[in-house]
Parts: sequence; C-alpha cells; structure tokens
Amino acid sequence: MRFYVLALDYDGTIASDGRVSAATVAALQRLVDTGRRLVLVTGRELDQLLEIFPEVGLFEWVVAENGALLYRPSNREEKILAEPPPASFVLKLRERGVAPMSVGRVIIATWEPHQTVVLDTIRDQGLELQVVFNKGAVMVLPTGVNKATGLRAVLKKMNLSQHETVGVGDAENDHAFLELCECSAAVSNAIPALKQRVHLVTHGDHGAGVEELIDEMISNDLGNRVVQLAAHDLPLGIDRQGQTVTIPAFGPSVLIAGPSGSGKSTTTTSLMERLVERNYQFCIIDPEGDYESLTFAVSIGTGKRGPSSQEVLEMLGPAEQNVSVNLIGLRLSDRPDFFSNLLPQILQFREQSGRPHWLIVDEAHHLFPMSWDLGTKFASKLNRAVFITVHPDQLHQDVLASVGTVIAVGPRPEKTLRDFCKAQNLIPPICDFGEQVTGEVVVWDRASNGKPRSVQITPPVTELHRHIRKYAEGELPPERSFYFRGPAGKLNLRAQNLIMFLQTADGIDDETWQFHLKEGDYSKWFRSCIKDAALADETVLIESAASTSAAESRDKIRSLVERRYTLPTTTARLAADKDLTSEPRPATEPNSKP
Repeated sequence: MRFYVLALDYDGTIASDGRVSAATVAALQRLVDTGRRLVLVTGRELDQLLEIFPEVGLFEWVVAENGALLYRPSNREEKILAEPPPASFVLKLRERGVAPMSVGRVIIATWEPHQTVVLDTIRDQGLELQVVFNKGAVMVLPTGVNKATGLRAVLKKMNLSQHETVGVGDAENDHAFLELCECSAAVSNAIPALKQRVHLVTHGDHGAGVEELIDEMISNDLGNRVVQLAAHDLPLGIDRQGQTVTIPAFGPSVLIAGPSGSGKSTTTTSLMERLVERNYQFCIIDPEGDYESLTFAVSIGTGKRGPSSQEVLEMLGPAEQNVSVNLIGLRLSDRPDFFSNLLPQILQFREQSGRPHWLIVDEAHHLFPMSWDLGTKFASKLNRAVFITVHPDQLHQDVLASVGTVIAVGPRPEKTLRDFCKAQNLIPPICDFGEQVTGEVVVWDRASNGKPRSVQITPPVTELHRHIRKYAEGELPPERSFYFRGPAGKLNLRAQNLIMFLQTADGIDDETWQFHLKEGDYSKWFRSCIKDAALADETVLIESAASTSAAESRDKIRSLVERRYTLPTTTARLAADKDLTSEPRPATEPNSKP
C-alpha cells in the first residue's frame, strides 16, 4: 500500500453548507475499515466543529484553527501549536468595529471587507501576525502557522510522513497543506487557482468528490494515477539528447551492477542524495561498511560489533531519519543469516507505516544468492529496492524479476545487461550507445522495454570516506580476495584482507612472489578490489623495476601497505588517506577469481 492517510478540509470539501452527508460519512467509514487513517484539516474553531459534525470520531486527528490547534477525538486531547495574539489586539479590533468576529484558542476570524482594518491594526501594534483568506473569511494567525505546519505535526505523532498522505481541499487556505501531500486533490467546486496546482481534480463536488476519491483509493490505491504523480519521480541524470532520466519514486526495484571499482557506490550515493532531497526515507544494508560515513544517515553497527534487528527498527521509527546498517562487525558467513532475519521485519514495518520508502542492499549477490530460501515468500514485496552487485547473474531469480530499471556501470555495460537478461531468460536489448565517457552509466527501463540510454549521472556532493579497517583486517568476499597460485597454479592461498596478504607473502617462496609481481597482479588487486588507485600506482613502479629482488620488492610493498593501512593513526597515515580514491576505474581484471 502506498497511501495510508487521507487528509481532508471541512467546509467546501467534505461539507456543503456546513454539513456532511450520510453518503460521505459512509465513504469515510469504508476507508477507515481498510486500515487507512483520516485527518481533518480545517480553519474552523474546535468548538464550532464539534457542534456541527458529530461523526468527528472517524478522524484520528483534527487540525483545527488553520493549523494552530490539534485535537484527538478518541481521548479529547488538545495541543496548541502557537501563542495566541495579545488581548490588546482583540480589544482594538472590536473598538474599530470589526464584527462579526470570533476568537478561538489562537485564531481570530472575521469576514471581508475587514481585512484592511485588521492589517492596519497589526501594523500599528507592531505584531508578527499574518492574514489568511478563505472564500471571504479573514483569519488572523501567528506568522508561519498554516494547515501544512499543523498536518506535519500530526503526521509526526502518527509516525507517518507526507509521502503516505493524500490531501483534498477547495480554497485558498488549502494550498499549503496540499503542497505537502504526496497526492493532492481538489473537489470540482474548488477555486480555479487551487485546481491548477493539484495532482488531480474530482468529477464530483463537495462530499461526492471525496467519495469518488475514497473509492479509488480502496480499489487500486491510486495506482491509475501514475502520470499525475510523475512529478515525484527521482532524477538520475541527463541522457545524450539532454532529457532528464528518472525512476518512479514508488515502483519497481532498481539494479546497479558493474565490475569492482567501476562507480557503483558513486551512482548509489547520487541516488541516495535524490531521496534525501525529497524526504524519502531509505535504509541501506552495508555489508562492508562502505557507507558508514554518510552524513545524512544514522549508522548502526561498528567494526567491533554487528547491529541488532531491534536497533534497526528503532532507528527507522522517525520518518525523517535514514539508516545505514553496517555489517562489517559480523563474520562474512554470518551476514546472510542476519539479513534473512532482518528483512521480514523491515518488510513488516513497511506494511504498517509505508517506510522505509526505499531499501538499498549492497553486495546483493551475497545477501540474495541464487539459493536464497526466502525468495518465494518475500520477493513479491521487494518493490522500491536497490540491489547493488558485481554479479547480477548470481542473484536469486525472484529478486531479478522484481527489477524494473537496470543501471549498468563501468566500461562494459553491454555485458552487464547480457548477464542480467541471461539470468532471466530474456532477449538482451539492442546496445547502440557507443563508447561511454567519464561519469556515464547505461540505464535500461526494463518495465517499458525501451532502448538502453547513456546517462550522465548527477555527481554526488557527498564524498564517501573509505573504510580502512575493512581492507586492513576485515573479511573481503572470495571474489575480491587475493589468491597466491604460483607459476604452475598449484597453490590456492587466499588473502581476504591486507594483513593476511602481508602474512602470506612472508611465507611463500620467492618464485611464487616473483611470478605475481611480474604479472602485475598486486597492483591489479589494489586497484580493482582494494579500490586504492594511489597504492596501485606506486606498486606498478615496483613491479616494473627489472632488477628488484624478491626480498626487496616484498619490503617495498609491505612498507606501502603498512604506511596507508596498518600503522597507528598518525599524521602520515591521515595524509596518505587523503590520496585514496573511492571508485577508481580498473585498468585490467584482477586475478581475484577463486
């Protein structure tokens, strides 16, 4: 379900001449019966509303007085959100003949043409007040208070966000709260200016229009309104024809695939920044700690301990909070089991709240392997997910089937698309995009079966700081580990991190060491799997020195690695770290296949 809340204006929207029809009340009840929730957003004073609308209990919350007062019908809880104007201001309005005039908890309301006197009095007394108009009504409120601020406060109490909300109104004072809602609607009797700015206009007027919208929410969750809601689509970048390329904010999953060091994390970070800009909550599963430095997400888990499922769910509670689940503290073999336990809980939380809006899974081939035993049960719920992987053909079939957009990263995007299509028994799309330039990826909208497009991804502002401990003493996956095999291929000594690399290098014979040195295997591994172009460049110089002995080259490479990774945190190490690049492009394929 996409929409959990229906926020409704009262006068002119659900009510006609101040009254709500029995048919509209019945429609409101039908919506509540689906598990959705109602919020009333009105300019009326609370006491007036309670007198004329006995069915107010259908609404979980009421935003009254144009955003200044919250009321919860179930327990009659009230919360005033702003200070009322001073009594001297009310007295002066009465002295100047402003009548009729009502005074609520915060709001002061009258009618045109008294707005001139009201504005003059505000100016004369030097008050920080605003005047809001509503079809002839003149309302006075503290500056910054409106229906949007009130609705935002209610959604926070409900542990929901504007992205799960549909709003309906009819008049000038409804602009603010409708702009907040993911889907905004106007009844057919609304003022023309409001109709021009909302996503959709109902055929019916007043309550009949609301009934019409409720029936559509119940039948298909507004799933037929894709075109009207396209303004929420997430921009990826610009194609070669200058067109903006987007993905649906609520839709099929996305696959970001390509070889190590090709720019997957850069593309992912750019996408996360687009989510942040639009206040969509995301949760990223980060097996190797690559995203723990994100400033716009709370990181759970450290190098010394893994996260817990309870911690993740607690951090997802606030709608405005993004979460990075760092698995670096778990053993490599324990990560799939932890994820298999966490995923159903995240999906259940999403069913209840609509959040996280996006689930992002790095190293997806490890967490969704072809043998994944939860595939049939949960894959159908994996919409609004991003899968990041080196090996798309190693993902579970049901996970691949949920993908609507493929983003192929790196120098051979056509191979990535072929691997994806082969795994799904699909005919690969025609790839005629030519040679890629720096910063370009290939985007294929599988859902529309269009041609792949070369897209210049919007560069991320965030700079990822590489997780040094992961490479020094963590456990890299088998395909990113180094293997000492020797000239005859008789050995198969795996080094899953840099410390193991140095320890194994000390124990092997000179012939094996020199074989890999002359093949350039060390620099290839540093560049494509450790993702450290500077270390790789310095290693190339050692590999290319013809007269260097095995012992001398060992010492030199050990010195390079220790200076950058395994020494205590010193000025030298910090200076070296500044030279690290996050996603260098590999010069050649490493010898890292197990």
